[in-house]
Amino acid sequence: MNLQSPIRVVLADDHTLFRQGLRRIFELENGFSILGEATDGSQVVSLAGELQPDVVIMDINMPEKNGVEATKHIKDMYPGIKVLILSIHDDEAYIFETIRAGANGYLLKDVESEVLVEAVRQVANGTAFIHPQVTMKLLTEFKRLSHGMTNGTAAAEETAAAVQRDSWQDLLTQREMEILRLMAEGKSNRTIGETLFISEKTVKNHVSSILGKLGVDDRTQAVITAARRGWVRL
Repeated sequence: MNLQSPIRVVLADDHTLFRQGLRRIFELENGFSILGEATDGSQVVSLAGELQPDVVIMDINMPEKNGVEATKHIKDMYPGIKVLILSIHDDEAYIFETIRAGANGYLLKDVESEVLVEAVRQVANGTAFIHPQVTMKLLTEFKRLSHGMTNGTAAAEETAAAVQRDSWQDLLTQREMEILRLMAEGKSNRTIGETLFISEKTVKNHVSSILGKLGVDDRTQAVITAARRGWVRL
């Protein structure tokens, strides 16, 4: 995607007033172009093929195809199109289903508009974006699944993890480790900034550095990697 061009967006939600609100948010921001709107899952799949947007903002509960099915169809047919789920659901079943379907991000509908705008920018540029509350759900489920492994599998995992338990000081700065621990608690960039008395922009820069050093694409992967290395506890 040409970073100088506006981010091209398709909105998919069966509630007209909500879609109009989303359109208004992005019309007030620079760097976005709303290409079209869909009211059901089948329509958004068709629009994705016809319009080739950079990002589809997708609801889950829609007629015809639901958001999970529509996401899978879009990612199978047009893998370059990013899908950001915007849903009322924060339970693990929906979260894991959409991620397995190929979604690039997951936000709750009560999110602040500036967070939504930033999420679309990041997703359009290839970075996964997960709502902090959703991140905690994912980490909790990961912990549950880890504890549910058989003894043999658990032992094998523990052996592999032990190999990776190098000292965090070999890779991260003290400040980055502080931020990583707060990320493991599910705190947002804003809350981390308030906790450490630094700006949200500074937090974002540190998070980007952490992801790069750990070789991962998003915050959830960073926390899971740190947990496997014994740097944080979930």
